[in-house]
Amino acid sequence: MGLVAANMIGAGVFVSAGFMSQELGPGAILLAWTAGAAMALCGAVAYGQLARLVPRSGGEYRFLSDLLHPFAGYVAGWTSLLVGFSAPIAASALAAGHFVRTLWPAASPLAVACALLAGLTALHAAGFRMSSRTQDALIAVKAVLLVAFLALGLWHAPAAWPLWQPPRPPASPPAAFATSLFFVSFAFSGWNAAVYATGEFREPRRDVPRAMLFGCALVALLYLGINWVFVASLTPDQAAVAVAYETHRVTLGHVVMRDAVGPGGAAAMSALTVVALVSSMSAMVFAGPRVYAAMAQDGYLPRALAGREGRPTPVTIALQGALALAILLTHSLQEILSGLGAILMVSAALTACALVRARFARPDLPRSGGLALAAAAVYVVASITLLACGVRASLQPALWLMAALVAAAIAFTAAGRARRTGAEPS
Repeated sequence: MGLVAANMIGAGVFVSAGFMSQELGPGAILLAWTAGAAMALCGAVAYGQLARLVPRSGGEYRFLSDLLHPFAGYVAGWTSLLVGFSAPIAASALAAGHFVRTLWPAASPLAVACALLAGLTALHAAGFRMSSRTQDALIAVKAVLLVAFLALGLWHAPAAWPLWQPPRPPASPPAAFATSLFFVSFAFSGWNAAVYATGEFREPRRDVPRAMLFGCALVALLYLGINWVFVASLTPDQAAVAVAYETHRVTLGHVVMRDAVGPGGAAAMSALTVVALVSSMSAMVFAGPRVYAAMAQDGYLPRALAGREGRPTPVTIALQGALALAILLTHSLQEILSGLGAILMVSAALTACALVRARFARPDLPRSGGLALAAAAVYVVASITLLACGVRASLQPALWLMAALVAAAIAFTAAGRARRTGAEPS
């Protein structure tokens, strides 16, 4: 549950409300977060059934390879290697660097980001015990800080329903709502973190589904509480300038804490945001190498990356760190985030489709229940709808997705040729 929560909770829940408040009122904002929670819970239910069918580490790579086609799994695995984990790690590191600057103006966001990335990579490469202890400590600190923020925010926020209106009402409210859902769903991403380490659970068929479902439900309740604090505390004047807060890496959370307890509260909010981002980075550094190790065990990556079941080698962790560092040094935060949500959503939706296919095409597997199949269908339909809205707003997600598919196809062909000739993939 801690791994799931750590993956899910980053800066998204703190920075999204300011942008959403420009076009959506308080009711629409809360409805969007409720819809995002429902979508994530549907995904968690579907993935829980997949974990019962295929109780091995590797996440989407393992599910798609075993239940759909090896190429589908390879696309998911290669996407995870290139952008699924490395890019979010880089984005979280850079965002953390910007928030550190609100506490220490002389700090360089890029230098802070590089230091955080190098430090977490070294801690996780030091061994499983050190890796798990680091992760547990970070999620514990983050949980305490988040509960404290929520308690102070609820104490400070007015109890009455907020009456402010968005400063820029959209021409098409449904379109604005759908666009906001795209970013809300990205803030909820990470609900599937437990499946990447399935092989490390003592009772994976029982505990992996529980970890995802309970972890996702708790984070959903926390998100709804935090967003109630935001919309209840926001005044019309603050709504009109909310984007300025986000642009300067000072979120509405800073405004709430500053009004509640003074400047020290705003500084505490920066510290909370940094801890949330570092914890999210740590969870991704922990989970990502499990995918690459599974691919190496199947012969699609060099054997040096294989390790044991669920225990990636330091080389695998260092490879992910190097990829994240390369992205960090060559892209801005906006460039990293652009198109990333679409790629993650496509991978998860395709995995949910694999559950439906297994129900009818794999009689050798236990039959999936109606609830899991219904949850998978809802997740797929919602993902397709959101992707359509995202592509209509910008072609960038489609371009990122096409680039990932082409890269995966080339690598899969090369790996298959190497396996047939007995050579090791490079």
